[in-house]
Amino acid sequence: MPLMALTNGTKLGPYEIVAPLGSGGMGEVYRARDTRLGRIVAVKILPSHLSDNSTLRQRFEQEAKAISSLNHPHICILHDVGHQDGTDFLVMEYLEGETLAKLLEKGPLPLAQVLKYGVEIADALDKAHRTGIVHRDLKPGNIMLTKSGAKLLDFGLAKAAVPLTTGATLTAAATRTTPVTQQGTVVGTFQYMSPEQIEGKELDGRSDIFSLGAVLYEMLTGQRAFQGKSQLSVASAILEKEPAPISTIKPLTPPALDRAIRRCLAKDPEDRWQTARDLLLELKWIAEGGSQAALAPLGATKGIGARWQRILLWGVVSLLLAAVTGFAIWSLKPSLPRPITRAVITLPLGQRLAALDQPAVALSPDGTHLAYVATQGGAQQIYLRAMDSLDARLIPGTEGATEPFFSPDGQWLGFFVGNKLKKAPVGGGAVLTLAETTFPGGASWGSQGMIAFAPSWASVLRQMSDAGGKPQPLTRLEKGEFSHRWPEFLPGAKAVLFSTTESSFNWANANVAVETLGTGERRNLVQSATHPRYAASGHLVYAQGGNLMAVPFDHQQLVVLGAAVPVVEGVLQSRASGAAQYSLSATGSLVYVPGGIEEDNQKLVWVTRSGTELPLAAPTHSYTFPRLSPDGRRVAVGIAEREAQVWLHDLSRETLTRFTFEGNRNLNSVWTPDGKGIAYLSNKDGAGNIYWQRADGSGGLERLTSSEYTQVPMSWSPDGQLLAFMENNPTTGYDIWVLRLSDHKAQPFLRTPFNESVPRFSPDGRWLIYVSNESGRYEIYVQPYPGPGGKWQISTEGGTEPTWNPNGSELFYRSGNKMMAVEITTRPSFTASKPRVLFEGRYEPSPATTPNYDISLDGQRFLMLKPNQQEASAPTQINVVLNWFEELKRRVPTEKK
Repeated sequence: MPLMALTNGTKLGPYEIVAPLGSGGMGEVYRARDTRLGRIVAVKILPSHLSDNSTLRQRFEQEAKAISSLNHPHICILHDVGHQDGTDFLVMEYLEGETLAKLLEKGPLPLAQVLKYGVEIADALDKAHRTGIVHRDLKPGNIMLTKSGAKLLDFGLAKAAVPLTTGATLTAAATRTTPVTQQGTVVGTFQYMSPEQIEGKELDGRSDIFSLGAVLYEMLTGQRAFQGKSQLSVASAILEKEPAPISTIKPLTPPALDRAIRRCLAKDPEDRWQTARDLLLELKWIAEGGSQAALAPLGATKGIGARWQRILLWGVVSLLLAAVTGFAIWSLKPSLPRPITRAVITLPLGQRLAALDQPAVALSPDGTHLAYVATQGGAQQIYLRAMDSLDARLIPGTEGATEPFFSPDGQWLGFFVGNKLKKAPVGGGAVLTLAETTFPGGASWGSQGMIAFAPSWASVLRQMSDAGGKPQPLTRLEKGEFSHRWPEFLPGAKAVLFSTTESSFNWANANVAVETLGTGERRNLVQSATHPRYAASGHLVYAQGGNLMAVPFDHQQLVVLGAAVPVVEGVLQSRASGAAQYSLSATGSLVYVPGGIEEDNQKLVWVTRSGTELPLAAPTHSYTFPRLSPDGRRVAVGIAEREAQVWLHDLSRETLTRFTFEGNRNLNSVWTPDGKGIAYLSNKDGAGNIYWQRADGSGGLERLTSSEYTQVPMSWSPDGQLLAFMENNPTTGYDIWVLRLSDHKAQPFLRTPFNESVPRFSPDGRWLIYVSNESGRYEIYVQPYPGPGGKWQISTEGGTEPTWNPNGSELFYRSGNKMMAVEITTRPSFTASKPRVLFEGRYEPSPATTPNYDISLDGQRFLMLKPNQQEASAPTQINVVLNWFEELKRRVPTEKK
């Protein structure tokens, strides 16, 4: 072992060096004892070239702190980061075992071992990638094999390795001995680096997937995927050559595993597995013996292999067709259940499922067609795939569309796009508009020619004729309820299933209800559940905790008849919206997107008026409703995860501090004009009413309003004496009220049968901007305060989330993904310009109509919430189970014993 810097007995803080373990390009590692906790740890000291650079050291510490949050059984835990006497050091979990590199010196591994380690490593990568961390140096030497399985080491440590070197070339990179991470340079071990890593491009999780593919290849074959006599020749092989086929080295390798590894090693990141979770699920499925049942990707593949893949694919499709069309034969033998067939559809290369906070997959009632929402080349559209076909086709007119659903005869496809409910003939033809919406929450097409739908995320269900007409209320919000979503007509269309919740952010506490049409009689069926669907086998199916549950259900008496049973584990479900990615056909088929509870995390970013993004130094969370303090130095923002609380982010100190502690639903914070207080919605005493407290945390919590209905604060008048808020009344919908602080009395400002919401005082206090659906869709309006006076419509093609420019010269609002601006003058009279688009982007929309953004004091930047789940990491796999009802009847019997 080479001479190392620290001797036994040296102390770095509370850590006493016991013995050296090894050294490498990124530093030296020692076995040490934590004198505080009496445990053995591994201490890694960093090389002097990193310690001498304060900027890189600070960046490294920030990265290390982020990695320390990666609590995962297959990631080496980072306990601590320290600096003493000019030495930067890391304190990590001490692992006993050997590295995968050491084990591979003995040759290839057994198939079962390859799959076991592959699943564990992919699981670790999935955890890291979802947290926004890329490994960058995945290789056998960074995988420790312990009694508890594989452990990833040095996670992300290479990210801040050396100063930026511009103009890096392949030759220079290949001869470099010190790894770097800045754009234009490379980091990692060459045999396992992705092509984009060698070229010094920006990296995402797909680079790690390439590296994992190289590791899997080596575990299976005992050979490196890319070989050469020098780093330059290895780099050239990675960029230009394909590895030797696994089947020629290990002929008994399952074809599905061979294909999975080849997809990992695709040169273009777009052609690889798009997420570690996709690869994880594929490896699990292969390990469970499913390697012969998978459908190949729908996209074309080059070379002779493509011909054989299509032959194999036709064979599998024929099997699926036999299962579907063989119903008539099997029905002649009632004593024999129909065969259950499982398959996997992998989307064509370049396609990824999209809009996953809403239903993205739909089966036709007869089970012959699958519609799904996907992005390709940056465009989001709906694709239709016949289940007896190899190809999917684009549905024209569905650009930006979400939530597909079929008519009962399967001849029409309904969907939402551009704040409208539309329908299109499946066979091709004109797209027809049926109704106006904002942020819809699902739809169902009944057998009587009616469509039930949720026009917004904070509304009751409405129904209308499938030929068009005016939508009519179908359900009624009960006390404390926020939203009804995800409707499903029961057979005969005389009753409707739906989800209901009291929260705008967390559907883990939602309920499944049923309402009889005509009488309005309603019954709650299941608690802590969402996204219900009726199965013709006599079951109610719903989502709960990322799984599908089923319970026997009498659709005529509208009662559940037994205990619920989990029937499918790991179905992608949005915690924020309650949407679950599955669909049933009347003929017994099931499709679903594998996954689980999808955390709806976002990043805080500044966006300029031209659309340029400037990220804030803040961790990702499930943020809601950011509000800048009057001096622009702090942000009050909701973090809505297991519960909703208001937090304060200091922009200069980059700290995030919890502000609210009483109640589990504290949202919609509003700063007082002097910046000394914050009002917010709280359920501290049961109902969602308005409270306030001092911004410095001193003093007590004071209740400002008291009502049995939910009340949401929106805006203070400039003098701080009036608070405009909205109230959710079951009879009149959302109404606008104004609270007078001097006597705590509230008076209605707008109370009509329509929804009026989001009242916001102008900077001079003379005007109120608000949202109303009086025209049939949500638009932005302005009225003088306190009145009387006229009313001006600001938006022209729908709008929500309005706010004022702090200088009073402009109004801003959102229309879909667009940020709109309108210039105004108020003297001698009110005038407004034509709305114009400032920028467009996929930023987190409001779950209601309330602004989910804020504007800087100079009116030049917008504080937006950018989803952390990027398009490149979206799923590409849809699981199919034909004749699933047979399994459902076996696992959840409907007959009484």
